Amino acid sequence: MKTLEKVSDFVGKYMAAIVIVVAAGALFFPGPFSVVKTSWVNNLLGIVMFGMGLTLKPNDFKVVFSRPKDVIVGCVAQFTLMPFLAWVLTMVFHLPTELAIGVILVGTCPGGTSSNVMTYLSKGDVALSVGMTAVSTVLAPLLTPLLTLLYAGQRVDVNPMSMFLSIVKVVLVPIALGFVVNHFFHKFTEEAVRVLPLVSTTAIVLIICAVVSANSAKIMTSGLLILVVVVLHNLLGYLTGYAVGKALKLDSTKCRAISIEVGMQNSGLATSLAAAHFAQYPLATIPGAVFSVWHNISGAVLANFYARSAEKK
Repeated sequence: MKTLEKVSDFVGKYMAAIVIVVAAGALFFPGPFSVVKTSWVNNLLGIVMFGMGLTLKPNDFKVVFSRPKDVIVGCVAQFTLMPFLAWVLTMVFHLPTELAIGVILVGTCPGGTSSNVMTYLSKGDVALSVGMTAVSTVLAPLLTPLLTLLYAGQRVDVNPMSMFLSIVKVVLVPIALGFVVNHFFHKFTEEAVRVLPLVSTTAIVLIICAVVSANSAKIMTSGLLILVVVVLHNLLGYLTGYAVGKALKLDSTKCRAISIEVGMQNSGLATSLAAAHFAQYPLATIPGAVFSVWHNISGAVLANFYARSAEKK
């Protein structure tokens, strides 16, 4: 167990670098990486979500009731800014339909699971970040399909009910199971969560392997465009999230939490939904995969910048 913990700590610390190396390998040498199939994506995401559920405790929801205004502000920002920014970027860059769907799906998804760690590193309001992630994830089965219909419905057929059921199946059910296991077998989960970074990172890496290797030829022709749009989407999310907090005169710890929570998306879910519901558009899975790589890098850099700013103050 000690060895596994050390490996898990290493993987958690260098997750961004590991993801970049694997993504590059799958892009330039797709053959060996294609053993991981895109049909595995839903199950792999379910593993990540189960791991998230193992870390949740009833206290994590306390902030929702003790500080509802903060959580409401954050979640409204989450589900208004990122979908709108995604739609604007698809218009500005005249993205073809299959790329536009992927970008919009990233925008309509809830906050990312690594945002809580980044908020902690940034010296932000961790309780608010955890509360926002929990609430936005619970709201996702309803809001993600409706927002996808709103922003992508004029381009493609969107089946909100089918998407709702998918999100419940691959997100809410695994999280609920993890939460229940944590509640009734707390001593076991205390040990298990020590190797969680290893399990979660492995699942995310395999998702990226599947998506990138399956679409490597197409990525080579439009990869720069996808990267530019994904980077802008993420950075604008950070910026506008922080601006909302400042405009409402929230303190800097809350502003940092909202900024990171808004900018970092559950891009694994976007990839899963693209593969399951827009299979006729293979490139729709790519923005989510690229976002998964990029936001871990940008999140770490931003957290470091925020932490240094906080120390100066």
